[in-house]
Amino acid sequence: MQDYALGQLEQNAKLRARQLCNALQSLGPSFVKIGQALSSRPDLLPQIYLETLAELQDRLQPFPTDIALQLIEEELGEPASAILSDITPEPVAAASLGQVYRGRLRSTGEEVALKVQRPGIGENIAIDMVLLRRLMTAFDASLPRLKLPLQVRPLTPLVDEFASRLFGELDYVQEGLSAEKFQELYGSVPRIRTPRIIWAHTARRVLCMEWVDGVKLTDKAAMAAAGLDIIDFVDVGIECTLRQLLEHGYFHADPHPGNLLATRQGDLCYLDFGMMSEAPQNARYAIIAHVVHLVNRDYQAMCRDYYTLEFMDRSVDTSPIAPALASFFDNVLDRSVAQLNFKAIVDGLGGVLFRFPFRVPAYYALILRSLTVLEGLALQADADYKLLGKAYPYMARRLLTDPAPELRGSFEELVLEGGRVRWNRVENLVVESAKSASFDPSQLWMVVDWVLGAPGAGIRKPLAAEMARLIDSAVAGARMCLHLPSARRGWVVV
Repeated sequence: MQDYALGQLEQNAKLRARQLCNALQSLGPSFVKIGQALSSRPDLLPQIYLETLAELQDRLQPFPTDIALQLIEEELGEPASAILSDITPEPVAAASLGQVYRGRLRSTGEEVALKVQRPGIGENIAIDMVLLRRLMTAFDASLPRLKLPLQVRPLTPLVDEFASRLFGELDYVQEGLSAEKFQELYGSVPRIRTPRIIWAHTARRVLCMEWVDGVKLTDKAAMAAAGLDIIDFVDVGIECTLRQLLEHGYFHADPHPGNLLATRQGDLCYLDFGMMSEAPQNARYAIIAHVVHLVNRDYQAMCRDYYTLEFMDRSVDTSPIAPALASFFDNVLDRSVAQLNFKAIVDGLGGVLFRFPFRVPAYYALILRSLTVLEGLALQADADYKLLGKAYPYMARRLLTDPAPELRGSFEELVLEGGRVRWNRVENLVVESAKSASFDPSQLWMVVDWVLGAPGAGIRKPLAAEMARLIDSAVAGARMCLHLPSARRGWVVV
């Protein structure tokens, strides 16, 4: 408020962002997670704050192993020594909510990962959330008197939403169920792996799963020593992330690099299913439509997409938003898709979101964060890596082969202009979709079936008109040739 009163908001933004980051880190795990959540909310904070908060690390000193063993006995009803023939003396990983041990089951000899919750963490989070909610309630009540230059959303609902997610992470039985659902939906995706849950030794505060040998994508030296290519695994992750978002809508909502493991068999293994999210079906189709409208530079249609995506209330006037989108994207779109930098687009769009009364749904913020994390990993290995160039083949395949009426409409929008078929775009869709890991050439017959069937009436008419124009042109050319003198035609008349 002092910076606002003195007209120093922009001048001091970098300093204030760093101060906020340091304060959240010092306040403990609840507030670190709040900062991480805020780092993907361009509708709430300026870009400098988002970049600074993204540096927050979810780490605490591990708690003593003897306390972990005691908790295992409390939760599972028997001593750890009766369950495990061997367990590491110290955790192999530790974070704010719990820590992980490597052990071996006495009954089967199988190696397992045992995740044990930090003692008292539930009570600490509850106290933090109550205090934070009271603070935000008081802040929301004072908003009318503050007369801030930008419209500020009430923050109490955001605290409630975040608290619900955070408390959900404390239930390890639910995490196990989430892991199994993820495996059920995406286990058939090539090179995707999910650890198997061992329910006989799982409870609310202890999670037992198979041990997966692998290398974290962040460990460049270990990846190189194992002969594993970071870019290859990031490409697998991007394809899987898009399928999570746009096919089933059920996705891993905590995609930091430590939760992705590269196995020597070439699989990408997802870890930690404590935070999952879902994108509603109408939003999945709207996201693909939004990409089509972006390619067409149809900024008014993009604004209408924001209603469907619930980025803003339908009472919001979009007339000043479309020019703002045009101002940013017209320069960006002069390059090919393969040249576009995903983070640069997210940052630029974030600048627009912050200036207008947008509210980014939690699922969308998590999706952006997931893809940004993957691109960041790839950029460490290849400075020229472009996520959108890798993601576009999947989008092209969906537009070509998905029979959903919503996507058929998006296909028509993309390839039709002024009643004519844009054949260059049709060709581009076919070429790009062939690059997708899940491409099946036989699926292209679905496009033919759709065009010839009742649902394809919208594109059949301009297609027929274009064929008629081509035939007319061919006939006209033939007539011209027939009326030329034989000598000019170069023919020998016998």
